Amino acid sequence: MLLLDITKNKIQCSSCNQNVFFDLIIDIECDWGIHDIIQCPNCQELFSIDKQCQAFQDVLNLLVHTPNLLSEEEKHQYQINPHC
Repeated sequence: MLLLDITKNKIQCSSCNQNVFFDLIIDIECDWGIHDIIQCPNCQELFSIDKQCQAFQDVLNLLVHTPNLLSEEEKHQYQINPHC
């Protein structure tokens, strides 16, 4: 799983623009499989953290305000084999 420390630091949500501690939710099902996701406690938006998926927001959107959130390798791994 990517972003093991994502819930330990405040991150600016790309949906509501608030700095928050995201909640981690394990094993959420979508039409294409199972995901680990994070949820903004302010706006309740869901972001898939294991791979890109149409059912959830893309964690890469969070990089706009927190560019060091993912390493280059994590970005690459996240984009491999998306749920489309």
